[in-house]
Amino acid sequence: MADTTKLSVEKALNKLRDADAAPKSKDERRDAEMDALKEEIARSKAQRLRLERRQRKTD
Repeated sequence: MADTTKLSVEKALNKLRDADAAPKSKDERRDAEMDALKEEIARSKAQRLRLERRQRKTD
């Protein structure tokens, strides 16, 4: 049996939307990448703060 990777519904929809979208300029692609990175940084910071709070509670 072949190994197939499973995508979340959100990722699958994003791939379909990206394929249907008009070609973007270099600046638009860069802006989209920057936005995605900013979101990832915000998620990482929130996770770190949650972990630090949990760690302080156990100390």
